Amino acid sequence: MRKMYLMLALLTLLYSSCAERRNLVYFSNLAKQTGSERLQEQSIKIQQNDLLRINVSSLNQESNILFASNTQSNNSTPSYYLEPSGYRVGYNGEVVFPVIGSVKVGGLTIAEAQDLVVSKLDKYVKQAIVEVQILNFKITVIGEVNKPSSFVVAGDHINLLEALGMAGDMTVYGKRENVLIIREQNGQRIMKRLNLNQQDALTSPFFTLRQNDIIYVEPDKSKAIEYSPNTRLMPIVIASISAVAVLITALLNSK
Repeated sequence: MRKMYLMLALLTLLYSSCAERRNLVYFSNLAKQTGSERLQEQSIKIQQNDLLRINVSSLNQESNILFASNTQSNNSTPSYYLEPSGYRVGYNGEVVFPVIGSVKVGGLTIAEAQDLVVSKLDKYVKQAIVEVQILNFKITVIGEVNKPSSFVVAGDHINLLEALGMAGDMTVYGKRENVLIIREQNGQRIMKRLNLNQQDALTSPFFTLRQNDIIYVEPDKSKAIEYSPNTRLMPIVIASISAVAVLITALLNSK
C-alpha cells in the first residue's frame, strides 16, 4: 500500500514539474534607478503598395482645388489618378499625381517625399506646402497574445510594446524572451528575434516597427504539454489511482 501511495505522489510531482518556470517581467534586467539615453532616429521609408495621402496647400486657392487631397470629393481631378482613399505606390516606387505626372517616392522618407513633391510643383505653385501620410500603415500581431489581429496605425510610428498593447498583451504562455519580428525590406524577408526580458531590446532597430511588420509570440513548452493528449489524461489517471487506493484501503480496514 505504501508503494501505491508513493507512486501516486511521484506522479503528482511529475505532473506539477512539467510547467516551465519563466520570467514574465519585461526588461527584468533594467536597473531600478533608470536613466535616459539618446534615441536613434529611424525614419519610415515609403514602400511599394503603400497608400499615400498627399495634401497640397498654398496661397493660390485655384491651385488648392486642383491639388486637393484625393481623400476628399474632387471633381476637378481625373479619376484615373486616384484610388478611393489615396495614391498607390506602384511596383516601380512611383505615384501618379495631377499635372506633374509620375513621381518616384519609393525608398524615400516622408520628409524626402514632401520635399520632392514641392520641387516638382514649383513651376506650377509657388511656396507650396505638401503633407504626405501613409494611410495603410499596418502591423500584424499573432501567436500568444490575447487579441491577435492586424491593426491599421494612425500616423507612421509605433513600437513593439505599443503593438503588443493593441493586441491585449502576451498571455502567460507567451515567450517574452523570443519574440519574432518578420519584416519585408528591399525585396527581402528579414526575421529578427528580440528578448523582451532584456533591456537591449529597447535599442534594437526592430523595436520600432515598420509598415507591414508581423510580430509572432511563440508559446512556451508548458502550453504544449498542457494541451497534449497525454497531459489531458494525466488528471484522470491520477484520480483513478487515488480512487483505487482509497477503495483498497477501505476494504483492508473493514476486515
